[in-house]
Amino acid sequence: QVQLVESGGGLVQPGGSLRLSCAASGIIFRIYSMGWYRQAPGKQRELVAVITSVGTTNYADSVKGRFTISRDNAKNTVYLQMNRLNSEDTAVYYCNIREVNYWGQGTQVTVSS
Repeated sequence: QVQLVESGGGLVQPGGSLRLSCAASGIIFRIYSMGWYRQAPGKQRELVAVITSVGTTNYADSVKGRFTISRDNAKNTVYLQMNRLNSEDTAVYYCNIREVNYWGQGTQVTVSS
């Protein structure tokens, strides 16, 4: 049974930081590329960041320089460190196993004062 469980979302003030985690089970985690996506109400789902099985990363222009994706294969976990958050970052954030197109249920991030 493949599972992705996101955590770490919540309410944060503008300029603040959050660290999202996505714990995977039921897969050989180390061989897959992982992605973080986000979707705000009324908007298209957006690819935020990708990390390959060998650690290569790519970011959406909107988050470049503010967000960092990383992975810990020993813990079967991928992270998204989010800094200098603003209202445009408010969305549900989803973890994705790219090669098999498998999704977690998402975690809400709300940036508000």
